[in-house]
Amino acid sequence: MAYVLEGDLLEVGDCGVLCPCWIGEDADNGTSDAIVAYNVHRGTIDGTDVSGLSICLISQIPGNILQGNWRVAVFVDHKASKLQEDALLNVWTGKLGGPMADLAKLVGEVVTVQRAPITFEVKEGRGTLKVGSIAEAVMAPVQRRYRQGHNAPRQCFLHHPRVSRLHQQGFALLATSQPLRAEERGPPEP
Repeated sequence: MAYVLEGDLLEVGDCGVLCPCWIGEDADNGTSDAIVAYNVHRGTIDGTDVSGLSICLISQIPGNILQGNWRVAVFVDHKASKLQEDALLNVWTGKLGGPMADLAKLVGEVVTVQRAPITFEVKEGRGTLKVGSIAEAVMAPVQRRYRQGHNAPRQCFLHHPRVSRLHQQGFALLATSQPLRAEERGPPEP
């Protein structure tokens, strides 16, 4: 394979608490507006070091995620050199095969490819993503509470956006929501 990449993924959309797309189900609204961003901690693509760079796809998904025909706006980290930008785009457009080629097959139209400052941070399970003045999302884990004496995880890593927005070349995406608050009380009393 022509690339080896290690890093993080932040994904937000306009569905409810859980994203049904991850298991191939239809989006809550029949369609999905989503932001999928990758931050490369360490990586090379055809010998080009892309460590520390990010790439973001802002997508309109017209139905079931696996049926494809996505419309995407692609944003490449403004810190990338031309060589690094081309390398990242070669991976995320599927030209170099591998797992990202499977994602690229779902895209029906690339509306725009632009460079932008990308802030990508994951800290203690919380994610922050900002793509210039075009899109932003703040994600927090869903906190779970259990009755005393139950062995269960204290949190699961499901994320929900506070704000995301994009208005670009006829591509309009606007999804807003309040910070998610969820509580699980554990199994019912016997």
